[in-house]
Amino acid sequence: MAEQYHNVLFVLLSLLAMMVLQQIVATVAHRKQKDMVPGVVDSQLDHYSFVFRSHRTFMNSLENVPIFVLTALVGLLVGIESQYLFIVSSVFLVARFIHMVLFYLIATNTNPSPRSYFYMIGLLSQIYLIGLVGWSF
Repeated sequence: MAEQYHNVLFVLLSLLAMMVLQQIVATVAHRKQKDMVPGVVDSQLDHYSFVFRSHRTFMNSLENVPIFVLTALVGLLVGIESQYLFIVSSVFLVARFIHMVLFYLIATNTNPSPRSYFYMIGLLSQIYLIGLVGWSF
């Protein structure tokens, strides 16, 4: 079974590794602040602050990636065709990666921002995967 889903498992591991990277970036950015309080992000910060953007990038992944990974694992257990699972997982990974990069690089309080489109691609791939898993029962 692991061999059949090897590529899918690699994508899921990549998603988790990306979250660890985001956690490190957010932690380092937070710790570099002059008046840093551990575990507290200043509520006065907005998208023009890299501390805010790095924190929100990580928190957004915490809100989205675990749901996707769990759904993909259920898909693996119910026997979704490995190629379909790999494609939808790869789309989600690429969308989340581009979302992360754009969140780090673009400081804007306007919405939608370019990162919003990649958030939506990731969300649509989550919805598609949930439907695919639900249809498999």
